[in-house]
Amino acid sequence: MSDTTIRTYTEEMAEAEAEQEEQEAVRTCPECSGRLVSDSEHGETVCQDCGLVVEEDAVDRGPEWRAFDASEKDSKSRVGAPTTNMMHDNGLSTNIGWQDKDAYGRALSSRQRAKMQRLRTWNERFRTRDSKERNLKQALGEIDRMASALGLPENVRETASVIYRRALSEDLLPGRSIEGVATAALYASARQAGTPRSLDEVTMVSRIDKMELTRTYRYIIRQLNLEIKPADPESYVPRFASDLELSDESERRARDLLRGARDAGLLSGKSPVGLAAAAIYAAALLTNEKVTQSQVSDVANISEVTIRNRYKELLEAADVTTVTN
Repeated sequence: MSDTTIRTYTEEMAEAEAEQEEQEAVRTCPECSGRLVSDSEHGETVCQDCGLVVEEDAVDRGPEWRAFDASEKDSKSRVGAPTTNMMHDNGLSTNIGWQDKDAYGRALSSRQRAKMQRLRTWNERFRTRDSKERNLKQALGEIDRMASALGLPENVRETASVIYRRALSEDLLPGRSIEGVATAALYASARQAGTPRSLDEVTMVSRIDKMELTRTYRYIIRQLNLEIKPADPESYVPRFASDLELSDESERRARDLLRGARDAGLLSGKSPVGLAAAAIYAAALLTNEKVTQSQVSDVANISEVTIRNRYKELLEAADVTTVTN
């Protein structure tokens, strides 16, 4: 492309931008013909004279960061997907797709397929250059697998990845399995985010037993000084109610029963999962919904004996006549 062509193209672009700015400047209010201004803070276009909101919920197409000098702008500027802690290389490396097709969707020849396979092999080797990166890759894959099986959101996975990275950087893994620390990090992250899962649920999708999970979990939170509150029984109620297809009224009654038990001091020293399951069962009885102890036991992974003992205590604390199944 010649210099004349480049200059002409640049001039045309400048003229188009100037024309667009001029068109935006002459926009007037449909009510009073006043001048319209854009309020970037609220995403609105308003009239300066009468205050009429002409447009709202405008999309900010600029970056989410601010820069105050050229060097800061260069350091913050980026392209592609945002970085993530859920990948051992923070998502910055190149991935070679597994499909043996070109950009037009045509199948590759046998020689090209062999070449792509060699490239994938070397790419995988370069992505994990040392034992620490291989450790991190295996652990983060394990966290993602368990989180998917437990239905945990992305923020929980991200937090679990950060916890594992801290444990790895502070040399807490010697003497413990990668699966054990990854499971403990996910369990702690779920409790921190207010979407807890019981030890039995986590153990079912993990490759370690319950005893190793509890031992590793206590060690991790002690060494990393993680502040984790005791699990609230109310946080289990929506999931149990959804799995049992109960009404909103039953869910509300279950929450009320748990709050009454908390005021009466009955929650201390008892399993939050068992209390939530008992509250769901008691609430279903009070709203005349057909739910058996066996169904609640299967959903919450709690014995029927625990449900029978706890739901009577909840009803007594709420001063409600005990209902038998």
